[in-house]
Amino acid sequence: MPQIHLRAEAADYAPLVLIPGDPQRATAIAGKFDGGLAAVRPVNSHRALLGYTGKYKGVPVSVQASGMGAPSMAIVVEELLRLGARRLIRVGTCGGIGRGIETGEIVIAAGATPVDGATASYLHGDPYAPTADPGLTRALVEAAEKADLKPHVGQVATVDVFYNPDPDYAPKWRSRGVLAFEMESSVLFYLAARARAAGEDVSAATILTVSDVLSEKTTSEQSYMPLDQLDARIEKMIEVALEAGVAGMAG
Repeated sequence: MPQIHLRAEAADYAPLVLIPGDPQRATAIAGKFDGGLAAVRPVNSHRALLGYTGKYKGVPVSVQASGMGAPSMAIVVEELLRLGARRLIRVGTCGGIGRGIETGEIVIAAGATPVDGATASYLHGDPYAPTADPGLTRALVEAAEKADLKPHVGQVATVDVFYNPDPDYAPKWRSRGVLAFEMESSVLFYLAARARAAGEDVSAATILTVSDVLSEKTTSEQSYMPLDQLDARIEKMIEVALEAGVAGMAG
């Protein structure tokens, strides 16, 4: 039956789903499917959570916008899993904090520190380390390298606050080996792990374009990439995610 937010039926989604936050990015991703937008099928528009289904290189694939933040991601992923999604790839942006990370580069999350409230709500305060699926993550790394990109692979932190004024915000997490801040991956990884623990064949991974960098000397506003340059970098990332997703389904 249709879900509360994703008003589609189970057959409307492919097992492979790319999940951007931005609904406009969802449309852009659908435009890269076989035959372009004219050949894809819109499957959801409720609350501007745009979703489409088509094929990429002959492999069924969907894209579903999640909105911003872990609570919205949690709703979308819960419903996607009920509708039959099994390979979930978050494609988004992040604020780089790792030493040497520059805007426009790629970060692939091996795990996501759960600093957000949504993951904490699921865990009831228990310690937990949400991690990405190693096979799907490896597919992302290999696809990025094949595209002549050199991804940073490691820990990200999922946070609730974009404009955080705390002076030790970036230094503290950098000193713990965190590469970037983002806002959705921890709950995605947790829900995928919960599904696996229940016996379902579910995996999740995250690939991110660094839109800005945070340091003791630089803020997000000062370092945010010009939008045309950011869009060009995101386009390359989307192609990497599609290639990795297709490879993951074949594997």
